[in-house]
Amino acid sequence: MKSRLVCLLLLAAASLHAADLSKPIETLRSVQKEGQGNEAAAKAWQEIVKADASSLPEVLKGMNGANPLAENWLRTAVGVIADAALKAKKLPVPALVAFLKDTKNSPGARVVAFDLIHRADSKLAEELTPTLLEDPSSDLRRHPVAKLIEAGDAALEKKDKDAAIVAYGKGLGGARDEDQIKTLTKKLRDLGQKVDLPKHFGFLMSWKMIAPFSNADRTGFDTVYPPEKELKFDATYEGKGKAAKWVDFTSKDEYGKIDFNKPFGMEKSVVGYAATDFFSTEDRPAEIRIGCKNGWKVWLNGELLFARDEYHRGAKLDQYKMPCQLKKGKNTILVKCCQNEQTEQWTVEWEFQLRICDATGTAILAKN
Repeated sequence: MKSRLVCLLLLAAASLHAADLSKPIETLRSVQKEGQGNEAAAKAWQEIVKADASSLPEVLKGMNGANPLAENWLRTAVGVIADAALKAKKLPVPALVAFLKDTKNSPGARVVAFDLIHRADSKLAEELTPTLLEDPSSDLRRHPVAKLIEAGDAALEKKDKDAAIVAYGKGLGGARDEDQIKTLTKKLRDLGQKVDLPKHFGFLMSWKMIAPFSNADRTGFDTVYPPEKELKFDATYEGKGKAAKWVDFTSKDEYGKIDFNKPFGMEKSVVGYAATDFFSTEDRPAEIRIGCKNGWKVWLNGELLFARDEYHRGAKLDQYKMPCQLKKGKNTILVKCCQNEQTEQWTVEWEFQLRICDATGTAILAKN
C-alpha cells in the first residue's frame, strides 16, 4: 500500500510539473520585438530548462505558431534540456519520434526533433530518413534527397547507369531546395535524361506584357495605371515617351524569368505590367511565390496580395511567399514591376519570376 501511495504521489508531482510548464511556455511565446517581454521571458526560460526530459515534446509544441523570436527562446531551451538528457541517456526518443511523425507540428520544431533523434540513435534516424521524402518540411526532405544522391553516385561507380537514373529521378521528385535540384538536374542530364525545370517548379512562363508607364521620381509604384483598372489586351495607352501596348511574351529561361527588357528595351524610371491566366482543377489553397529585385505588386483575381517598394536589393527563388486561394477554373494574375532611375550595370534588371505551388513548394500545375 505504501509503495502504491508513493507511486501515485510521484505521478501527481510529474503531472503538476508538466502542467506548470504551460505558463512559462506561454510567457516565452508572448515575447515581442524591441525587447517587449524579455525580462519575463528570461525568468520563464530559466524555469523551463530545469524541466525533466519527458517535457521535451511539450516545449517543442510551444514552437507551433510561435513568432521567430519566441521560437528561438524555445529552441535554446530544448537544447539545454536535451543536452542534459543525452548525457544522462534519458532522451525520450519514442515521444520525439511521435512528435516528428505528427505533421501538424511546425516544420521548425519537427526538424529539431529529428536532430535530437539522430543524436540519440543515429541508426533509428537512418531508418526514418526515407519516410521524409514527401514531408511537408523542405528541411526534412533534404535528408532523404541527400541519401538518394549518394545512392545514385554509388550506382554510377558500379557502372549501373539505370539504377543511378532511378535514384536521381526519385531524389529530384522529392527535392524542394534549389541547390539539390540543380545538382540532380545536372546528374540526370549528364546521363542523357530530360529535366523540365519550369514544370518541376511550377513557373508561369507565358504572359501578356505592357510598358512603359512613367516611374519618374519613383511615383509609379502608387500610380494606378489602366491595367490596374481593366485588362483589355487590344488597348493602347499613353506611355512614357511612346505608346504602351500589350505584347505576348514566353520566357525561355529555365528559372522562369520574365524580363521586361527583352520586349521593351533597357528602359529606366518606368513601370510595366504582366498578366496571365492560371486554370486550376479545383478550389484549393496555394502559394504564389515571386522573386524580384524591383518594386512590385501582385494581384490575384483583382485582389492585391502583396507589394514591395524596394529596388535592386537582390532577387532569389521564392523570395516572397503569398498564401492565396485558387478558384476552380480561370484565375487571373497581374504583376506590376517598377524600374527606378539608377543607371549602374547592376541595376539594369527589370524582371521577375513567379510560380504557383503548395505550402511544401510542390508545383501546382495548370489544367491542360
